[in-house]
Parts: sequence; C-alpha cells; structure tokens
Amino acid sequence: MQDEARLDVEEEPILSNYYYNSILCHKSLESALANHLSIKLSNASLPIGTLFDIFVGILAEDQEIIGAVKHDLRAVKERDPACISYVHCFLNFKGFLACQGHRVAHKLWSQGRKVLALLIQNRVSEVFAVDIHPGAKIGRGILLDHATGFVVGETAVIGNNVSILHNVTLGGTGKASGDRHPTIGDGVLIGAGTCILGNIRIGDGAKIGAGSVVLKEVPPRTTAVGNPARLVGGKNNPTKLDKIPSFTMDHTSHISEWSDYVI
Repeated sequence: MQDEARLDVEEEPILSNYYYNSILCHKSLESALANHLSIKLSNASLPIGTLFDIFVGILAEDQEIIGAVKHDLRAVKERDPACISYVHCFLNFKGFLACQGHRVAHKLWSQGRKVLALLIQNRVSEVFAVDIHPGAKIGRGILLDHATGFVVGETAVIGNNVSILHNVTLGGTGKASGDRHPTIGDGVLIGAGTCILGNIRIGDGAKIGAGSVVLKEVPPRTTAVGNPARLVGGKNNPTKLDKIPSFTMDHTSHISEWSDYVI
C-alpha cells in the first residue's frame, strides 16, 4: 500500500502531505488505520488523540481484527471494479472504513465497554451513514459497496466473503426479543434496497435481488427476489442467473414449483 501511495504522490504531488500523514509516515497498518479513523470520526467533544489511543490499542492487541482488515482490503480491491488500488479503498471507501470502525466497537462491546462502543457506533453512523450495532458479528472479506443506508441489528451475524450493496437492512420484525436478527452465510450477495428481517438464515452462496423483502429462510446457493421474496433457483432446481430478474405477477408462472417457499 505504501508503494501505491508513493506512485500516487508522483502523479499528484499536491497530495504529498496528505499521503505522508495518512500512510507513508506509519510503520504499521494498525497505526495508519487508527490515525485515519480517528481523524474521520473526531469532533469537538471527541478529539483525535483520544480516538487514536482507543483504536490503536484495540488494533495492536487483536491480530484477528487486523487480519480481517487485510481480508476486507483484498475483497474490495478484487470484487469492486470501481476500486483502483488498496490506497483508494483505505482512504476513500466509507464502506470499508465503517466496517473497521465497527470491528473496534464490537471488540469494546465484547469487553463490556458498551458505552464507548455505542459512542463509536454513533460517530460511524453520523459520518459514514452506516449504522451497525456494536453487538453484531461480522466475518472477514466483507465488501460494503457504496454502503449508504446500511443498517444492522444487535444480534445479526454476517459470515465471510459477503458482498452487500447500499440501503440494506438486516433487522428485526418488531415482534421478538433476544436473538431477533438475521444470520447471513458465507459468500452471500445482497442487492441494494433489500430488507432481511427476523431471526432467519440466508444460506451460504445465496443471492438476494435488489429491493427484496425476505422474511423466511433462503437455502444455500439459491437466488431470492421480490417483495415478498420468492426463490428462483437452488440445490434442487439450479438456475444460473447472470442478471437477477425483476418479477411481476405476470411473470412468475415458470417458478410455480417454488410456491411452497413464498416468503
């Protein structure tokens, strides 16, 4: 990443101070990320120095978190065609930054430091328009594409190598307490504007079409689309979809065999 930063500075010398302070002067990814997040999330009541001490302390002591950060960087670079470099992701992609802010908040939450965890969550929500409860569990290799309007409830679980677009809600139905939010399996793709509600599981490798409302389980390697969502492929009736279709009442006859799975 530092090599990329040096090339960027050669191309745009006006950015030399910014790149030096953000990346080139740091001896570790932990330090650079703690610094960048603390600058982004600070305000008059929450100074940069205080946040830096919190972030660098968590990142330096927990190698699982920094390992997840590296996997997230690779995920964005490999799966988002708009990402031109690791530096571009690290400095400018708010989905990546919001996810790393959550990782710190979740660690604090698990340590019982809930007031501080909620404070960081609030700043992440205000700055990046991403609201992930610090109790939620998130795997590695996460791509939050655009990320604006992403909302995740307290007991939600997100697996590894998951890709999620903007305006997605992983929420509760309002009718349950305790474990009341979705579990998202590994390798899931969730389209923009989707709501997945309740204590349900989205199976490994499933795809959820844009604008869908999902209230029941989706099996692994199955595509679900619509409001309410219908299943249009899967293990027993595999369907490879290059593009996720948009169904109306006049275009559902060919998936009538999935009537038992209307959700």
